[in-house]
Amino acid sequence: MKKARVKLADGKARTIQHMMATSFWHPDGTPMSAQQFMEALFGELPEFFKDEEELRALWSAPDTRRKLLEGLAEKGFGKDQLIAMQKIIDAQKSDLFDVLAYVAYALAPITREERAGRAAAIISTLFNSKQQVFLDFVLSQYINIGVEELDQAKLTPLLRLKYNDSINDAVADLGLAEDLNKMFSGFQRYLYQELAVA
Repeated sequence: MKKARVKLADGKARTIQHMMATSFWHPDGTPMSAQQFMEALFGELPEFFKDEEELRALWSAPDTRRKLLEGLAEKGFGKDQLIAMQKIIDAQKSDLFDVLAYVAYALAPITREERAGRAAAIISTLFNSKQQVFLDFVLSQYINIGVEELDQAKLTPLLRLKYNDSINDAVADLGLAEDLNKMFSGFQRYLYQELAVA
C-alpha cells in the first residue's frame, strides 16, 4: 500500500496510507480525503485537551474517556472514523488513544499487547493474586477486542464471563462492588502512563 507524509500545523509530518475508498465525510455530507480528515482532527483536538499529559489523564479513566469520545463524535470524529484512521496510520493493533496521540503529538503508536504487557508488570506489584488474575483476563480482552472492553459498562459482563456467570464468586474473590469499580477503573492509568525515559 502506498504511503504519504502529511505535514500538520505543528510542523511535524505524519505518515498515512493511501486508500482508494473514503471513509471520511464533511459535516455537509461531502467526502474528504484521509489527509483532510487528519488536518481537521488536528485542528479540533486542542479544544479537548491542552497537552499530552491531559490526554493521558482523560483517556486513563473510563468516564472521562467516554466523554472525550462523545465530544469528538459530536464534532464529526466518531468511533468509526477513528477506527478508519487507525488503518490509515497502520495502527490497527493499537488503541484509539494512539490515534489521537499520533495526530496531536506525532507519538509513535504502540500495540495494545505491548501496552498491556507494560501495565501487567505494574499490576503484579500493586494488586493481590486474585485481582491480578482478573485484571490479566481484562487485559487479554483489551488486546483482542480493543479499548471498548475498558468501559465501565463492561465490568459486569467481564465478571460474568470470567466467573462463569457467578457474580457471587467474583465478589468473594475480588470484593464488594465499590472495590471492584475502583480496581477496574484504577488499574487503567497504568495502560496509558508515559514511559520513564532511562
